[in-house]
Amino acid sequence: MNILISACLLGCACRYDGKSKTHPAIEMLRAKHTLIPICPEIYGGLPTPRPPSEIVGDRVQNSAGTDVTDAYRRGAEEALRLAELFGCKVAVLKAKSPSCGKGKVYDGTFSRTLTDGDGVTAALLQKHGIKVYTEDEIAEIL
Repeated sequence: MNILISACLLGCACRYDGKSKTHPAIEMLRAKHTLIPICPEIYGGLPTPRPPSEIVGDRVQNSAGTDVTDAYRRGAEEALRLAELFGCKVAVLKAKSPSCGKGKVYDGTFSRTLTDGDGVTAALLQKHGIKVYTEDEIAEIL
């Protein structure tokens, strides 16, 4: 099965802080499935590194106060396009991210406080019938 996956979970240094966020269960996933990497923020045109961003209402804003919603939406559309191109029915995305988070994201205060909600890409993929998991839910796929 082809699975769309956040590139940072595979070791790509594409997060806002210029780092990766590998997860031990990824190797088990890679042994059984074909992983298709994506970084919606980069596909949306944002640089690495970049100021951290959080969802504020229906917009995405970075810590410098710049509205980056359009970049997040472009990145989400590209992620969807890639998922459709490769026939991905499942995605594993980075938890808590304003793009990839599922179920919980940071609340827009930049205080590391979580709130219920989905990131821009996670929401779009789910809207189009793609089952989204975080790295903490990989066991459900295996």
